[in-house]
Amino acid sequence: MPRVQLPAVTSKHEAWNKGRIIGQKRPLLPKQVWAIRARLELASYPRDLALFNVAIDSKLRGCDLVKLTVTDLVKEDRVRERVSVIQSKTKKPVQFELTENTRDSVLAWVKSPEMFACRFMFPSRFHDRPHISTRQYGRLVRDWVTSIGLEPSAYGTHSLRRTKAAEIYRKTGNLRAVQLLLGHSKGSTPAQCRIGR
Repeated sequence: MPRVQLPAVTSKHEAWNKGRIIGQKRPLLPKQVWAIRARLELASYPRDLALFNVAIDSKLRGCDLVKLTVTDLVKEDRVRERVSVIQSKTKKPVQFELTENTRDSVLAWVKSPEMFACRFMFPSRFHDRPHISTRQYGRLVRDWVTSIGLEPSAYGTHSLRRTKAAEIYRKTGNLRAVQLLLGHSKGSTPAQCRIGR
């Protein structure tokens, strides 16, 4: 049977991912975490500093992070050391500890005048939305990584989720512990638990 040569087809539209780095986002390195923290402290952005610190410590997905309420993190004018949150994706609880640095930044943010009578930890400035959106959170992450000279397309909200997990994996090599920290199910395989190396 003879082969038929078909004409080449050219797309009329440019591909949505042309020029973008797609796929898994990198975790931040410890020196990058400290660089972002220092910039946020120097710029006096208490909300952004609290959001960044909680994102690193909690290892929560962006959709769960932006929905945190004040009562999730603060009880009787004290920031909790250990917090438990139900994940929206898995509907299962996940626990995490807040470091002293994070607790200090959360307390400073909660006591600021902008947080008067707010239910959510990271309220929206728009009256029709109770908390910041995941898109807004993504834009903040892009601004943070850009401010320290990193390529924004290589990092995203999931980078903050994976940062502490990647560091723990580097130190211990215990993949199951990292899966538990991230709230993955028992059936997760190493391929599904992408933490970065």
